[in-house]
This record gives sequence, structure tokens and C-alpha cells, in this order.
Amino acid sequence: MTGGTLIAGIGNVFLGDDGFGVETVRRLAARPLPGHVEVVDFGVRGVHLAYQLLDGYDTLVMVDATARGGAPGTLYLIEVGEPGGIGGPAVLDGHHMSPDAVLALLDTLCAGAGGTPPRRILVLGCEPATVEEGMGLSPAVAAAVPEAVRTLVELLHEDLARTEERTR
Repeated sequence: MTGGTLIAGIGNVFLGDDGFGVETVRRLAARPLPGHVEVVDFGVRGVHLAYQLLDGYDTLVMVDATARGGAPGTLYLIEVGEPGGIGGPAVLDGHHMSPDAVLALLDTLCAGAGGTPPRRILVLGCEPATVEEGMGLSPAVAAAVPEAVRTLVELLHEDLARTEERTR
């Protein structure tokens, strides 16, 4: 989907709140969305996300549990700088690739395939209460999912307005 927006749900539903990204994109995908938007549950398949990004998306939003020291359920919207500048070398383990590793791998893949990474990369994260084995989100993180969906819808409208301005 050249030029579009990819919203990527990331996480492991068998590790409690690590399933935040998966649940959020599941709910977002049930809503009507602009045609330039693709919503995909990547779960723990980080390598698949990196390869899909070679399709030439303009914007990437990764939705994931993100421990930053806040209260459980706190949402963070993080704008990522240069993809190669946020992590070390990519570890090719498709089941344990953090967003940092995905973006580091993306730089390598783009260089080899002649592609370009997304122009804008964001992470919508949620502070987890627990990432212990077990299914289901904690009450605080489950309560944050509807707000995360609203945030994503707002981002999509802002991104669409920016795109329309650039094409005028």
C-alpha cells in the first residue's frame, strides 16, 4: 500500500498486558476507516512487520505495551526519530523482536531492497500492570483500550489532513 498508513498491533496475548496492541487494533479494525489505512495484528511476528513495511507506507503507528514507569494504563504517544538511531543491530528472532529491533531491521532491508522507510513513525504505548503468563488484560490496561482507539482515530484524521495539504 504505497503512501498509506499502517497501524501495527504488536504483543503477545499469552503475557497479560503485552496483548494491549493486539486488542487495540482488533477494536480499531471493527470501525470504518479511510481507504489509505491498513490495520494489522502482527502479534509477535516482528519480522513480518519489517517486510510488510517494504511496501512503502508513508506512516507507521506501532501499538504496543510500553513500560516507561507510569501508572498502569497510562498511554504514551511517542514520535520516533530516525529508524536506525533508536536501537542496536537487529536480532533475527521473529518471536522476540521489539519495535526497536523491527526498525533496525527495516533500515537493513530498505538498504538491500532499495526501499524507503516510513516518513513518520509513531508508537502508541500503554503502561502495563503485568506481563506475566496469562491471558487477558489487567483492568487498568483494558480500560485504556477505548482511549487508545480514539487516539488512533484522531491521528488518522490528522494524518489525512496533512497528506491532503501536501498534495495541494
